[in-house]
Amino acid sequence: MREPERLLTADEEILDRFRPHWKVLLPALGWAMVLAAGVGIMLAAVGDPTWRWAAGVVAIALWLLLAVRSVVAWWAAIYVLTTERIIVRTGLLARRGTEIPLESIVNVLFSQRVIERLLGYGDVLIESAGSQGQSRLEDIPDPQGFQSEVHAAREARAMMLSGPHDPSSARDLVAQLEALAALRERGHLTDIEFEQGKARLLAHDDTTDADAPR
Repeated sequence: MREPERLLTADEEILDRFRPHWKVLLPALGWAMVLAAGVGIMLAAVGDPTWRWAAGVVAIALWLLLAVRSVVAWWAAIYVLTTERIIVRTGLLARRGTEIPLESIVNVLFSQRVIERLLGYGDVLIESAGSQGQSRLEDIPDPQGFQSEVHAAREARAMMLSGPHDPSSARDLVAQLEALAALRERGHLTDIEFEQGKARLLAHDDTTDADAPR
């Protein structure tokens, strides 16, 4: 999962990254169980060792054909939340990618059916301004937690772009620091990364105050 690092800009940092929920591997597990049962029946019915070996080889070949696609699709898919955008990459040989700037996000919705809540996954719908429209991220682990992370990152990004200004600048700065602290508490920022982000915010605040008309 090292691909995202080379995609980052100079000041961009990764807040969270993960693969789809393990639920996507259930088809592979299902086929393995079905084929194992079929091989067991054949081994019980066939006494010739040669045919037993042949049944085992056929079962493995069928499993590779039917189930490996699910495993490869899970391994090749990655979701990344950074301080600037959401990055989605899918596919192993034929790669597909989506990038959603945080500043263009207008709403983040999540949905979970009963079984999805029990297993801890769901879908996240991201509504963006402009031509991107809606982007659905499927089989997300802890979609409600991811929704909160995106909201916090979007707020921090918006405040970073606008910068502290006017008489409410102190409140803006406090809100930005609180957003950084929330990301640290969720474990998506180390103490060092938090201190670096806080230092940038304070330095930007000092620069803005120095440039402001007296």
